[in-house]
Amino acid sequence: MTIEAGADTADEARDLYAWLREDGDLRGSVTMSESRAPEGALGPVINGLEIAFGAGGAAVTAANVLIAWLGSRKGEVSVTVSKNSDGAEVQVSAKGVKGLDLAATKALTEQIAEVLKSAEAEADAGES
Repeated sequence: MTIEAGADTADEARDLYAWLREDGDLRGSVTMSESRAPEGALGPVINGLEIAFGAGGAAVTAANVLIAWLGSRKGEVSVTVSKNSDGAEVQVSAKGVKGLDLAATKALTEQIAEVLKSAEAEADAGES
């Protein structure tokens, strides 16, 4: 499962990475996907964040952390949550999250969690 924090948002991706790693259910399962720095660049290019799910039900936790993180952002930040094996994805923006009422926030969290749960179920099946 991969999370992309949009173009030109390396700092946002690093911040989301820190938020995800702070949660006890996700600690140790979140990695930052980077590629080699282009000639003349000061550091690697961040491709996205990856969450390796194992047993334990971390999908809902990751969805909740993602929604909370987006709600704390200023400006235009979008995140694409995608499941690597079949291309299922959900795209969410900070602007879209801030105006949601409780019911809409819950529905969006459930939509993101469904993509994450399918990735988590595949991981659980692979461990059996």
